[in-house]
Amino acid sequence: MTILKRKLFNKIEQAQDELREVLDRYGSVKIDSVTVAQVIGGMRGIKSLISDISYLDPEEGIRFRGLSIAEMIAALPKPPGQKMPYVEGLFYLLLMNEIPTENDVRQLIDEFETRAAVPMYVYEVLRAMPRDTSPMTMFATAVLAMQRESQFAEAYARGVGKRDYWETYLEDTLNLLPKLAGIGAYIYRMKYKSDTPLVRQSGLDFGASFAQQMGIKSPYDEVSRLYFCLHADHEAGNVSAHTTLLVASALSDPYLSLSAGLNGLAGPLHGRANQEVLRWTEGLLTSLGCGIPSKEKPATKCTLDDIERACRDTLGSGQVIPGFGHAVLRKTDPRYTALLEFAKEHFPDYYLVIINEQLLKVVPRVLMETGKVKNPWPNVDCISGVIQSYYGVTEYDFYPVLFGIGRAFGVLANIMWNRALGFPLERPKSVTTALLRSLAENVSRTS
Repeated sequence: MTILKRKLFNKIEQAQDELREVLDRYGSVKIDSVTVAQVIGGMRGIKSLISDISYLDPEEGIRFRGLSIAEMIAALPKPPGQKMPYVEGLFYLLLMNEIPTENDVRQLIDEFETRAAVPMYVYEVLRAMPRDTSPMTMFATAVLAMQRESQFAEAYARGVGKRDYWETYLEDTLNLLPKLAGIGAYIYRMKYKSDTPLVRQSGLDFGASFAQQMGIKSPYDEVSRLYFCLHADHEAGNVSAHTTLLVASALSDPYLSLSAGLNGLAGPLHGRANQEVLRWTEGLLTSLGCGIPSKEKPATKCTLDDIERACRDTLGSGQVIPGFGHAVLRKTDPRYTALLEFAKEHFPDYYLVIINEQLLKVVPRVLMETGKVKNPWPNVDCISGVIQSYYGVTEYDFYPVLFGIGRAFGVLANIMWNRALGFPLERPKSVTTALLRSLAENVSRTS
């Protein structure tokens, strides 16, 4: 260890001890209406943002413009003979705050069609990157590369008035969203399918176009519609949404803002959760001797007792059981329910669906017994990777790209409205640990 690193190590240990002491002693003390624990704990639960696009109800789950997941699926127009709504229909709802008609959706699909072509230089940027580059890095880079197309950046340079910012924000959004299906599918086939991209067919809605460019047959188009709709937004405070909104508050254009949000989404505590679920589940099966099925060898069935023992071993080793619990929700995630219902309708005998249902019977009870968990119920990540896996998308590091495509619809609608409403630059105030301690001590003495 170098002298610099050794000195820094000692200072870090001292700072950790000091922060822990402040939290233990003054965590519940309120300073300017927030507790010391909230200041130290990532501002969790502090009501300081506005988003009319979506709201996360602790008891009912995400609501898009006031509609629950079930209500949204029931209300939005759907392709003929299909059960899942057009992604374009959800975007219309988020943007306009009204249920679109079939004609409204068809017009938006046609609008997307005219703007869906990905510039050739984007493909050249992607192909110049090493093939072992993370697909999420590729995706965020592709979005960033298109910033040169920004109409807002051009209009701002011309001196456009503040009241008119929203118009070119909307134009950038309408130019960017349709291209995401082609970019995502191109990255997938370039990295994992022997560099065999497929030419986009015209006349398809967003979900069907993505499935076609991925090269996966129906009902993967239905999977895509449902998946992108469910992941479109999750109110303004999660990392990907808040990062996009924060960067846009500096009047960065939608390309810069979305790329920043995608970088936040790439973190293991956010967009990579579903791949952690599958890795943990496969590790569980292997440890129990059940194994992963193949054409040559079917899976050995695990009993509930086997699974419970493995879950207790996971918790006993200091690890978490991924896919269960939620920072806000206090019940089963409705997005999980929607995806599980789809899985049970289309492939109920898939081994990961069976294991998922077994986990649902075991994990909540085991977590409740610890006395430390406010929400032991499954979230969307518990099942979303299972569905992708069934349809052959088994490259787990690609899953955040799928998440990012869906998330773009909500956050881009949100930042357009933020410009229309004239929301200012975000600028919260930070304090030093010493000042926080001093403020807490003063409040405590006064009390």
